[in-house]
Amino acid sequence: MIPPPLSLYVHLPWCVQKCPYCDFNSHTAGDAAPKRRYLGALLRDLDDEAIRSAGRKVETVFLGGGTPSLFAPEEIARLLDAVRTRFALADDAEITMEANPGTVECGAPAGYLDAGVNRLSFGGQSFNNDLLKKIGRIHNSDDIVRAVKEAREAGAGNFNIDLMHGLPGQSLGMALDDLRSAIRLQPAHISWYQLTLEPNTVFYARPPADLPDEESAYKIQDAGQALLAESGYQQYEVSAYARDGALCEHNVNYWRFGDYLAAGAGAHGKISNESGIFRYLKPANPLQYMKTIEAGEEKSVLTPIGASELVFEFMLNALRLNDGFRESEFCERTGLSVGELTDAMAGVLDKGLVVRSSNSVWRPTALGRRFLNDLQAELLPEPA
Repeated sequence: MIPPPLSLYVHLPWCVQKCPYCDFNSHTAGDAAPKRRYLGALLRDLDDEAIRSAGRKVETVFLGGGTPSLFAPEEIARLLDAVRTRFALADDAEITMEANPGTVECGAPAGYLDAGVNRLSFGGQSFNNDLLKKIGRIHNSDDIVRAVKEAREAGAGNFNIDLMHGLPGQSLGMALDDLRSAIRLQPAHISWYQLTLEPNTVFYARPPADLPDEESAYKIQDAGQALLAESGYQQYEVSAYARDGALCEHNVNYWRFGDYLAAGAGAHGKISNESGIFRYLKPANPLQYMKTIEAGEEKSVLTPIGASELVFEFMLNALRLNDGFRESEFCERTGLSVGELTDAMAGVLDKGLVVRSSNSVWRPTALGRRFLNDLQAELLPEPA
């Protein structure tokens, strides 16, 4: 098996306020967040991840959360300096940091760029102030514009704006207005995804009464995709749209079943070696994570991905890509054969959910993209 590209994910777990729709491993601590202690634990964690990397080149780094921009630029600089000294970081590595646009949640963009970040991802979610309040955000539309302006003035050419649709009380016109507001700011990338009610969230326990119905949500998605295309944003994944080829390389590595190292509370990793393909994770609670790291007890258990699970594990993300995947890529990254692939895909091929082109590329059809969850479910392995 040929080792796939390798990325590094670092989790910074704190937020000013937990959003009612969020199921990420995020925690509220305000000014009491033990950031210095956490950074110390992260550096020790990175030592272990550097050993796991076995000298392989790290192509991308992603600082996610939580709200990473709660950490000051000098703290991010310390973290990225540690990454550079421990890993074989590619000269042109994409280094992304998530940032919320509120003034209480973000240091100066220039400071993060000086620290080594070369791609910023702003969690805007909406430009409608009433909708922002409904989904528990503490910034407003002016904050988004200000943050983008400051980033551009600091020299950030590669930045993303996150937007959500299917929000409580959101009409088609409101959703398109959000997109137009984002497009006017000319980001290199827009992530536009539908609100989903995830277990263990406030919205799941108490769903808003005025969510768009399924048909309305589909009309919003269809019209929004057309507007993005007209504005030069090419859809390359279910919720990802890029201008001038500015794909998020870190996420593409996930979607193509690449490997990724994991540091930080609740971070998940995947690694391939001569013994197989494995997943692992770190303790989710930040305090428990720090205690475990400080005591030298953090020895993540590598859980092998069995042969019966590999097709589903690969397809779970690869079928999110509009362009699909090459058969050779599937074989290289799973160790399975073309015959095993075609056997597994026969059912969804017959149902018109995927298509196999003459150059051995598999991709979801328009029907498959619309009903992606059903397509993925068809590929679940049979219970043992």
